[in-house]
Amino acid sequence: MVSLSGIPMDAAAVMSSVLEGILYGFSVLMCLGTVWTFTYKRHMQDVNRPIAVVAALLFVLSTTHIVVVIIHLEHGLVDYRDTFPGGPVAFFADVTQNTFVIKNAIYTLQTLLGDGVVIYRCYIVWQSVWVIILPCIMWCGVAASGVCSVYYFSQASVAEIENFFGSRIGHWVATFLASTLATNMLSTGLLAYRIWTIERKVSAVCTTKRKVPVLRVLIDAAVLYSAALGSSIICFALWNDGLYVMGDLIVPIVSIAFYMVFIRIATSQNNQHYLSTVRGGTTETERGKLQQHPMQPLIHRPNDSNFSLGDSPKVETHSLA
Repeated sequence: MVSLSGIPMDAAAVMSSVLEGILYGFSVLMCLGTVWTFTYKRHMQDVNRPIAVVAALLFVLSTTHIVVVIIHLEHGLVDYRDTFPGGPVAFFADVTQNTFVIKNAIYTLQTLLGDGVVIYRCYIVWQSVWVIILPCIMWCGVAASGVCSVYYFSQASVAEIENFFGSRIGHWVATFLASTLATNMLSTGLLAYRIWTIERKVSAVCTTKRKVPVLRVLIDAAVLYSAALGSSIICFALWNDGLYVMGDLIVPIVSIAFYMVFIRIATSQNNQHYLSTVRGGTTETERGKLQQHPMQPLIHRPNDSNFSLGDSPKVETHSLA
């Protein structure tokens, strides 16, 4: 793998660490923005606990991942620079290193969390278990391929390390990337279609519109995450070492996509125009029309008068979204 096309492995490790650090900084700022939306003019009992847990998990996983990446970089460039056979290039190409296995396990968990949140939002909007059966099956496929890839990383032989992309490890990685991209696109597509149909009906009877359309926010997060996954798949298809750079960058991107969706929707709710229009209308005529187009599956949640799509967990995606 050391002789494959693309940048050398030691240069790829340095590049991925620097770029991930930049994206991690953005994700921390957006995490603080998410915390602000939780606490600004709200009581603790009003905080949406599921989304708080997801936001905390994303932050913990992102932080742990970049710490492991830095340790991995230190091992390759400092601790084992002169003692590891083949030097730093061979060290970073060795997928059996504990730090490499750990950071890929974290990447798998981050991906599963992000895809799971998209599926959950899809369920919240559709209010039907049948709609998410196929995404859930695909999510299980993502989990299986991710676990298998991490396991085979730890058990890789010298021959598999030298021929990474053509080995069984590469096949599991390709399966993982393709399955998570398909799962995210399907779930986001179902979510976007449902919101589009509902908002089209609402716009026909309401004169007040949202400043930040929900559909556009979801599409932005999905495009961000899909572009990162697509770049990884292209690198894999070209047998390019840039795959390792993209693998590290996707972890903070998942967090950014989630925070982006929540912050943009939560801040747009401050005016309450959309919620009040859908529930009661701005005129008696609109109220009468809205009774013919009930939108409760999207806007109503028992015991939570402030519920909306923005208050349900994501990732963006892929999200988030």
